[in-house]
Amino acid sequence: MHRHGPADASHARDGSSASRASLARRTGRRALSVALTLTLGFMAVEVAGGWMTNSLALVSDAAHMFTDAIALGLGLFGLWIADQPPTEHKTYGYHRAEILVALVNGLVLWLVVLGVFWEAWQRAMHPPEVHGGGVLGVATIGLAVNLVAAWMLSGAASSNVSVRGAMLHVLSDLLGSIGVIASGLVILTTGWNAADAVASIIIAVLILVSSFGLIREAVDVLMEAAPRHIDLEDLRRTLEAVPGATEVHDLHVWSLTTGHCALSAHAVVDGTTTSDVVLEEMSERLAARFGIHHVTIQLEVRSRRHAEPAH
Repeated sequence: MHRHGPADASHARDGSSASRASLARRTGRRALSVALTLTLGFMAVEVAGGWMTNSLALVSDAAHMFTDAIALGLGLFGLWIADQPPTEHKTYGYHRAEILVALVNGLVLWLVVLGVFWEAWQRAMHPPEVHGGGVLGVATIGLAVNLVAAWMLSGAASSNVSVRGAMLHVLSDLLGSIGVIASGLVILTTGWNAADAVASIIIAVLILVSSFGLIREAVDVLMEAAPRHIDLEDLRRTLEAVPGATEVHDLHVWSLTTGHCALSAHAVVDGTTTSDVVLEEMSERLAARFGIHHVTIQLEVRSRRHAEPAH
């Protein structure tokens, strides 16, 4: 037996949630587009600057900015495809595309790290001459560009994993620019050319650290793990506290994509409260306290033990 009242309310909340997600994606697209333009422009400047100054740190940072450009481009693609409507075979739509993009971004960063480590080691053993002044000037411009790009992305990063992944690229490159500036100052003041290789290693470590959380989050979503911000026992107690409910079991919570969670569960009721009221109250508590709007709960009346599915 289907209870339509709570289902209608749930669908209304789903529609509201979808509208917010769509707005967040439009905001993210604008931010990513501006950041991509800035990144591609300065990447060309760093390649030229690295070649003219013989700086591995600048070339490494340019390579990192290239992965930034890939991240931004893939982020734009992820946001576009996530807005595509569900189909007969993809009933949830294409939300997971954002997660796949984030995973690809993180893995690409790890490949960049390996290349930078290898080249930095070679240069540390045999430091070439580096033009410190040129390195300092280019890196300072890079710092400014990354600050602007990070500011553009910060507003949309909290609501979308693709944008957050792109911003992690930009932030790690921002820190890398600071490292390159420091190496330029050291070379100018002391003549120690190996500082360029040291800065490159620092950049690689920063990339590795910043990408770990991104990959972990993407894998958790793909494995349908419970979101880290949700305490399942607290959630279970919240449902069992609804008047008329006595027990909740077969509880599952997972993420369709960032900020869009789903839940399924079986709930035993004692029959003292109508099923519609129990379902409505559960849906409201899940939305208000945990931000979960896509809910499927099957009721089991203790006296008869028959199931009343509701969505």
